[in-house]
Amino acid sequence: MSSDVVVQSVPQAATESPTDVVIETRNLTKVYRDFWGRQKVRALKALDLEVRRGEIFGLLGPNGSGKTTTIKLLLGLLFPTSGRALVFGKDATDVGKNERIGYLPEESYLYKFLNAEETLDFYARLFNIPAAERRDRINRLISDVKLDWARRRQLKEYSKGMTRRIGLAQALINDPELILLDEPTTGLDPIGTREMKDLILRLREEGKTVLLCSHLLPDIQDVCDRIAILHQGELKELGRIDTLLTVQDETQIRARGLSAGAEEEIRQVIARHGGELVQMDHPTTTLEELFLSIVRESEAHPGRRAHERKEPR
Repeated sequence: MSSDVVVQSVPQAATESPTDVVIETRNLTKVYRDFWGRQKVRALKALDLEVRRGEIFGLLGPNGSGKTTTIKLLLGLLFPTSGRALVFGKDATDVGKNERIGYLPEESYLYKFLNAEETLDFYARLFNIPAAERRDRINRLISDVKLDWARRRQLKEYSKGMTRRIGLAQALINDPELILLDEPTTGLDPIGTREMKDLILRLREEGKTVLLCSHLLPDIQDVCDRIAILHQGELKELGRIDTLLTVQDETQIRARGLSAGAEEEIRQVIARHGGELVQMDHPTTTLEELFLSIVRESEAHPGRRAHERKEPR
């Protein structure tokens, strides 16, 4: 019989090993103005974050929180009002860096009269990929996104989920080091969603860096190493997802073979009653609970800045 006992514990400080930084933003701000130059919307306010090589980083927030604006600033599609965005150590406005990036936008802009093979061949030619390598890469990517059966159908016949799949294949055609994914599982059924997440995890195993932008909390929780939560253009939380979801002021103990009377006792009592200590750790909350609490706190106390939470030692 298993039992859970809750006690108080004191969080410990953490140390962090340095890693290569692929994306860095410094006081990044974007203000949209009207025709007369007056401030209309502050889409992003003083964003400071780093994305490290080989990790899956989740950018999370409600609609209008600045997620897509951040991605467009990183790609050089928008210019910042103030601050800087660096990608591979270069200013984000340097479009030369984009040949090392794969991008899946929230809405894929593909030629509907082309089929899957023709679509990937078109984009591969833009990167000057040799013919033999082009054919091999197209076949592999179509297989990876599970579209072998529809490779010669025109995209106008594709469902939303199929369009997301071929859009991801197009984003990977140049074998990028950094992949930016904006709502990658939109329109996918549960099986397709699981396959998409498995493919994202495989990209990390290959050493690639993934910036994942989504409002689907289970997707973020399943695949991301670290997350940043944005609300109304401001960074509200930043850190490792396992650390953020850990309830640091509680300790959970699982023991086997204890009598009912022993459930009220801790540590030394376990040995005295002949029990076996199975597990002792911090219980976790869910990403949904964390996200909603941060949004509510942000609305109640606007202006709070985020500091990355450190992993316990």
